[in-house]
Parts: sequence; C-alpha cells; structure tokens
Amino acid sequence: MKYRDYYKTLGVKRDADSATIKKAYRKLAREFHPDVNKGADAEARFKEVSEAYEVLGDEEKRRRYDALGSNWKANQDFTPPPGWEGIRFETGGAGPEGFGGFSDFFDLFFGQGFADGFPGGGRTQGRSFRTRTRTGARAQRPARGGDVEAELEVTLEEAFHGARKSLRLQTPEGPRSYEVRIPAGVKEGSRIRLSGQGGSGHGGGPGGDLFLMVRLQPHPLFSVVADHDLETTISVSPWEAALGATVEVQTLGGPASLKLAPGSQSGQRLRLRGKGLPKGRGEFGDLFVRIRIVVPQQLSEREQQLFEQLREESAFRPRG
Repeated sequence: MKYRDYYKTLGVKRDADSATIKKAYRKLAREFHPDVNKGADAEARFKEVSEAYEVLGDEEKRRRYDALGSNWKANQDFTPPPGWEGIRFETGGAGPEGFGGFSDFFDLFFGQGFADGFPGGGRTQGRSFRTRTRTGARAQRPARGGDVEAELEVTLEEAFHGARKSLRLQTPEGPRSYEVRIPAGVKEGSRIRLSGQGGSGHGGGPGGDLFLMVRLQPHPLFSVVADHDLETTISVSPWEAALGATVEVQTLGGPASLKLAPGSQSGQRLRLRGKGLPKGRGEFGDLFVRIRIVVPQQLSEREQQLFEQLREESAFRPRG
C-alpha cells in the first residue's frame, strides 16, 4: 500500500494554511472535472485531488495524516502515532470499491470507521478493521459522511426571482443528480446547503452535507457592482440629454421610468432606488444607470439642415 503525499497532490507546502489549500483544490478540481476535462486521466486526477482535499481540508484528518510523517514507509509496517495502539487490522476479501474509489491508503486511515478521534468499525476496499471491547466482542461505530463543496452557476433572473433547477455533479462517489431550490436574493459567494446530500455515511452514520457556492453568470444588460446593487447603460439622443427627458429603463423586475435633467452628460451615473437584487424582508438593492449619448449615423435632409443651423447659431464649445 503506497503512501500518498497529499501536499504534493495539491501543489502546496506542508505549512500551507486552510485558505491556500482550499484555493489550490478549487483550481485543480475545475481543471480535472470530468464534465470539463475529457482527457483520459482526468477522472483519476479528479479523484486524487478530491481525496487530498478530503484529508487536508479537515483539521482533524490533517492532524492524523501529519502524525504519520516519517513513520510511514511504503509497503512496510510502521510505528502507529498516539491513539492507534491496540488497533487490529485484518485481511478481507477484495470487495466492492471503497469510499468513492479512494485509495487503500485513504480508506485504511481516513475513510470508513473514524469516530470520536479513533478508528472504529467499517469496511474499506479489501480490508476491515474493528476495535475490541473489554469482553472481546467487536464493536462497530457509525461515521458521518464527508461534506462536499461545488459551484453553482446562477443567472441574475434566478437570483432576482428565485428558482428551482436540476443539477448533476461528478462527486468522488460518482455522478449524482440534485434538485436545488435557489432562494431569491442569493449573491455572488452565497452558499446553499443541501443537508445529508454530501458523502455517504458509514456503519449507519448520517450523510455529510453538500454546499453549493453561488457564482453569478454574466448578463448582457446588467453587471453586479456590490452585493445587491446593479449597473446598466442607457443610450440617449443629444436633444434628450440637452433638453431633459423621461426615458424607459429595463430592470430585472420590468421597465421603469428615469428622468433626465437638462444638460445631462455622457458617462453620468444616475440611481434607481430599489431596482437591484432583493436583499430579503422586502428590501432591494439599487440600480445605477450610466448615460451614453449617441448620435444618428444617417441624417435625413431636414435633420442635416437643423444640425448645420445649430452649429452656426450655438455658442457651445465642447473643447473650450
């Protein structure tokens, strides 16, 4: 059974903090996700990366893993770290593949059967391990499944109105389908928790949770400027900007009216209060409207005469 260097798998130093480990995992998971990467070894690399993060992303599992240190030598016995004394390992049948296809190394030391900080009952890939009670009977302890994190792309319309959507993810245990309720008001970085939908429990233990990290998709009309505030651009004619006008602006909730003051300038930013994304409790962010003055590309004969007349009579000098 080969020792696996999880730090090397994620490309981080052994003293890396949790944020660095998480960032490295996300980058590699996106790179090797089978739905994105169709390479022959993509799925295997995805499982390796997931296995490494399953250990290094959990403070307790990482502590146990670090405790192995130089005591571990591939395919040889090793001196157990504190808390492992008295554990009896037995050879079992080949059996079905273990925790999502994770390695023997993971299954033996971090997979099925950890409870209260010590190995308990459970069956891994080709091995079983149990602890003995004082009477000599073998006791099996349940273990909770691991939490799983994935990204969920959401449109601004879904973030505004709320939605339900189907999602299919490639997890360490294989492809799984989910029905997800997206509440109105989610923002970039919001986390949606699906209780019990993460890694499977072992020995009768409960399943872990699935956490979906919201990523807002780009929109052709609106951009998010701060949490629940949006920005859009509206085109106006020279005379609307010069004379003032009331113009129609598209919002996620439908058309709204915007009043332009006489002398409005290109690039000027106006605010429509309460026309952004919902915050909850009936409150909404704001929509900022940026003005862009446009001129007609083709003029009728009369329009050309009027512009020429304006040029002759106007004292306005835009360049000073």
